[in-house]
Amino acid sequence: MPPSDESVLCVPTAHFRAVGYFHGFRPSDAAYRAALLDPAVYSFRPRSQVETDPSFKQLIPYVVLKCGPELFHYRRGAAGTEARLRAKRSVGIGGHISEADAAGGSDPYQTGMLREVTEEVAIGCGYSERLYGFINDDSTPVGSVHLGVVHLFELESPNALPGEDALVGTGFEPMDTLWQAREEFETWSQFVLAELLGHVSR
Repeated sequence: MPPSDESVLCVPTAHFRAVGYFHGFRPSDAAYRAALLDPAVYSFRPRSQVETDPSFKQLIPYVVLKCGPELFHYRRGAAGTEARLRAKRSVGIGGHISEADAAGGSDPYQTGMLREVTEEVAIGCGYSERLYGFINDDSTPVGSVHLGVVHLFELESPNALPGEDALVGTGFEPMDTLWQAREEFETWSQFVLAELLGHVSR
């Protein structure tokens, strides 16, 4: 099935606004996570429709691989399915949760998140994982129809290799170095880098 025709996991934008609208990065807390990621409001809708319908937010796991002060990064190559992000650099891996993920257990989001990680990278070491926060950016066409769920994987060593042709120029670099080149990165990565480096005031 072509990616544009697959059914992907969404929540109504009205639900997002009722739970607590924000722009940029919002740190995770148990209450907000439970309210926003409520399976009762999940629905799978044709991607070809919701890509241009801001009344729904497609939930996108955005997994950041961190080892000490360094982050895994890459550039989106020509093989990527999201044309609007090609050539941009990124520190997050992940993608849409498909309806097929709902057959993998009681939590389609978690199933899809782990599937995306194993498809995009091969992690060759132990790691711990936690939900770090959320990203919303309605200032761009792609951002207005997506909501990022940021997971932080703390790796025991900088050992991760790309598993897809869409990830090029991969490697680990210090966060400070990546921040200096932040204009080369997609906005979601800029939000994450700012948060990790403490460049956000609240």
